[in-house]
Amino acid sequence: MSCWSVGQVSGFAGVTIRTLHHYDRSGLLSPSERSPAGYRLYNGADLARLQQILFYRELGFPLDEIAEILADPQANALDHLLARRQALTEQIARLQKLVDVAERAIEVQRTGLELGPEERFEVFGDVVFDLSYAADAHLKWGERESHQEALARAAAHSKEDWRQLMAEAAAWRGRLLAAFDEGLPADHEAVLDLAEEHRQHITRWFTPCPPEMHCRIADDYEADARAFALVVPAAEQRPELPGYLRTAIGRNAERHGTGDREATR
Repeated sequence: MSCWSVGQVSGFAGVTIRTLHHYDRSGLLSPSERSPAGYRLYNGADLARLQQILFYRELGFPLDEIAEILADPQANALDHLLARRQALTEQIARLQKLVDVAERAIEVQRTGLELGPEERFEVFGDVVFDLSYAADAHLKWGERESHQEALARAAAHSKEDWRQLMAEAAAWRGRLLAAFDEGLPADHEAVLDLAEEHRQHITRWFTPCPPEMHCRIADDYEADARAFALVVPAAEQRPELPGYLRTAIGRNAERHGTGDREATR
């Protein structure tokens, strides 16, 4: 019977000696033979098992699941493969969406606003655009026409457009913080007017924003600090402010006839 050393198997199987030693220590693949000098040797059955291991590893199976499949001759490998195919399909879909995010970012960089550091601070101040949030938002909302329109319109804004819309946002933010610090309740008419002003700001500069959509945006403000930082920079935030704004936006939606706030979530 032919046998092969660790070094030989490493060479023709395309795996490192360290990996083979790890498989040995974990019990996943231990050489079955020994040389007269006591060195471990792999036989044909060992190589067949290694081929199975490498096949499952290529598909992304974790080692413990591979061990489970190989340990039971009666195990239904098809079930594992079907589950893995589903996971890979979902991963491919997610990666494709990330490709779309990258392409959109490239498009914005090519056609959108280009500012130096000083100009960026002049226009945007302390408002931080978190790229990780942008990617997550695209994965969540990317198929919606409103999201695509908002990205397209944002990319088309000139420096003067951004200066104007950010000035409007800063003035609105100042009034919101004043109302909050004054202790006005979230359903106070003045606060509801601020919520409506915010909705109209989104419509004017990015995409039509019906009350139901505004409520979904407000949910993000309360759930994700990265989203709320687009409205109120971290240095100006108050602990209860995201929930306060969310409540005001919900009450404003009711004021416009969308029904109970929970129905819009």
